[in-house]
Amino acid sequence: MNEDTFNTTGTERGRACHRIRRFLSWCNCQSIMVAFKGIWTKDFWRAVSGEYLATLIFVLLGLGSTINWAAEQEKPPPADLVLISLCFGLSIATMVQSFGHISGGHINPAVTAAMVVTRKLSLAKALFYVVAQCLGAITGAGIVYLVTPAAVRGSLGVTMVNSNISLGHALLVELLITFELVFTIFATCDPKRTDLNGSASLAIGVAVVIGHLFAIPYTGASMNPARSFGPAMITLNFENHWVYWVGPILGGILAAGLYEYLYCPDPEIKKRLKQVFQKDSSGKYREVETDDVAIRPGSIQTIDLEKTGKKGPFQDSTGEVLSSV
Repeated sequence: MNEDTFNTTGTERGRACHRIRRFLSWCNCQSIMVAFKGIWTKDFWRAVSGEYLATLIFVLLGLGSTINWAAEQEKPPPADLVLISLCFGLSIATMVQSFGHISGGHINPAVTAAMVVTRKLSLAKALFYVVAQCLGAITGAGIVYLVTPAAVRGSLGVTMVNSNISLGHALLVELLITFELVFTIFATCDPKRTDLNGSASLAIGVAVVIGHLFAIPYTGASMNPARSFGPAMITLNFENHWVYWVGPILGGILAAGLYEYLYCPDPEIKKRLKQVFQKDSSGKYREVETDDVAIRPGSIQTIDLEKTGKKGPFQDSTGEVLSSV
């Protein structure tokens, strides 16, 4: 190796080291560690395992209702849409009531995504939630597959798009029924409301029943990516599976955003956000720090409840909100 080659190599190494240092600085490792600091606590893993178990039971019971035990008959009757709708809805209501104080009772990646965009759940915790929900759905679907005779197993409740509608229409249907569900969740679990006297979990279950009664003929009425992922993984049938992720997640995010930032915004947050559009004495718009306008997990009301040692509706053991499906 001659001297010019050595100098060139040294220069390239120096540039590479400089790029690495800039990349590490940009990543802000300290911020990443802060985001994930809660994963080493017992409450965190209790919440994650709660999401796993709740989704397992929900998918197990829901898929069980889709099994047509008369399939071996010469002229088997059609699927009972009312039975399926009630089973999914009542299962969700029961799981939300049972696990709401443990994990928030999301049981649905679309709901978890809605909580993230409204700053009620950290992104780090949401990632663990979604993995737990998908694993729970796979386990629940696997149990149904094992205990059901092959002759009546059918498609194991895999959600499929009706051949008479387009994928775009199917996507819209999933978006709309999930929008209805998530909007119901935010409205019935809103700590700012003082007019709620009924059961939030029952209202959420009824929202699921309504969505199924309407959408089963169209798309199978998923409303929940994990619910579709479980049986699809067990049967290895992923036909048009993307519809059941994109539609519900978009519907959930849209519903959460409209409720939290348009229809029922927090008064204190609304006041702080208005400061962004106010001018100072020099005629320039004020610069507002991110921390001034951020909503801490659990919202402003949750912070007040924590100070008094109380828990708001559907708070989990780590102080993060809500419920869901």
